Amino acid sequence: MTSFLKFLALISAFTTTNGERPIFFRNNDFSAAFNAASLTLSWGRDYDHNRAIKTRPNRGISTSASSLASSSSFRSPPLGRQICTYKTVTIRPSGMNAGDAPRQAVSVEDLTPEIKSFLSQSGMKQGVIHVISRHTTTAITINERESRLARDIEEFFLKICPPDERSSTPKKVSGVRYLHNDIDQRPDGEEEAERCRENGWNIDDADELQKWRDQEPINAHSHLISMMLGSSECIPVVDGEMVIGQWQSVLLVDLDGPRTRSVGLQMMGFG
Repeated sequence: MTSFLKFLALISAFTTTNGERPIFFRNNDFSAAFNAASLTLSWGRDYDHNRAIKTRPNRGISTSASSLASSSSFRSPPLGRQICTYKTVTIRPSGMNAGDAPRQAVSVEDLTPEIKSFLSQSGMKQGVIHVISRHTTTAITINERESRLARDIEEFFLKICPPDERSSTPKKVSGVRYLHNDIDQRPDGEEEAERCRENGWNIDDADELQKWRDQEPINAHSHLISMMLGSSECIPVVDGEMVIGQWQSVLLVDLDGPRTRSVGLQMMGFG
C-alpha cells in the first residue's frame, strides 16, 4: 500500500499548476512517469522524482524524465488503453439457505474468483483493483481461506467485542451493553433523524418510528469489529494477474449475517 501511495504522489507531480486534469489524460508523457513509478515499485525504495522529473506549466514532464524513461534501465512494456471501470458484485453466503433470517453469525466468503473474472473481462494488464465493502457490518481483508481459520476469526473477534446481552445470537454475553443498541433512544438527534428520513423511514409518524426500531438489529459489536478489520483493500495487477501470495485470498467477512451482501470492485490501469 505504501508503494501505491508513492505511485499516486508521483502522478500528482504531473498535474498543471492551474488545476487542470492530470497531464496523462492530455498527452503521452505519462508513459515516462509510469515507467519511473514502476522502477520505484520494483526497486522497493524511494525514487527522488523531484530531482529526475520537473514539471512545467501546460507541458508534460521534462525532457530529462523522457530520456530517463527511455534509457536502458527501463524495460517496461508499452502501456495500452486506459481502463477505469466499476462493478457491484452480489455475494450470497454459502451457509445461508433460502428464507433463512440473519442470526448474527460471523462468516467468511472468498471474493477472489469474482475479482479474477472481472479482471479478465476488463482486459486490464497493468494497474490496481480497489475492493470495498458496501455495508457497515462487513469487512474486507486479505488472508487464507480455510474453514477452521474462519471459525478462529469468529472466536477471536467475539472475545474482543462480545455481543450485547440483548442480542439474538447465542454467543451474547451477560453484562455487556453498547450505546448503539439502545434502540428505544434512537434516532439520537435531528441529524440521525434526517438520515432515517433520507433512507425511506417516515420516523415523524409514531407507528413508522416503531417499525424502524423493531427492524434494527442489536449489532454494535459487528460495527466495531468491522472497523478493526477495515472496509477495503487495494491489490496491484501486473501482466493481467493480481499480485497476491499463493495462499492469499480476498475475503469478505460478514459480521452480522448470514445475509446477501454487495461489494464494489473498481479497476484502474491499462489494457
